[in-house]
Amino acid sequence: MELSENERYLKAKARMEQIKGFYWHLFTYVFMIPLLAVVNYLTTDFPWVIFPILGWGIGLTIHWFAVFMRHSIFGKQWEERKIREFMEDDEKEQKQLYR
Repeated sequence: MELSENERYLKAKARMEQIKGFYWHLFTYVFMIPLLAVVNYLTTDFPWVIFPILGWGIGLTIHWFAVFMRHSIFGKQWEERKIREFMEDDEKEQKQLYR
C-alpha cells in the first residue's frame, strides 16, 4: 500500500510537529527550572524546586519516548515483521497438517 505524495507530506508534517513540540517542551524546561531554582533560593530554605525538577523531568522523558522511541519499539517496521512472522508460522502449521 503506497502513500500518495500528499499523504506522505501530511505524515512528514505531523512528525515534524511532534518533534517541534518536544523541543519546545525541552526549551521551556531548561528556561523555567533555573528560574524556579532562583525563586526557591530567594524565598525559602526548603528545596521545593526538587519537585518540579523531578515531576517535569519525568514528563519530559515520557514525551521524548513518545516522540523518538515509539517508532523504533512498536513502529511500522515492527508491525510488518510480526505480521510476516505470524504468516510464516501459520504456513508452517498448514504444511504440517497436510503432510
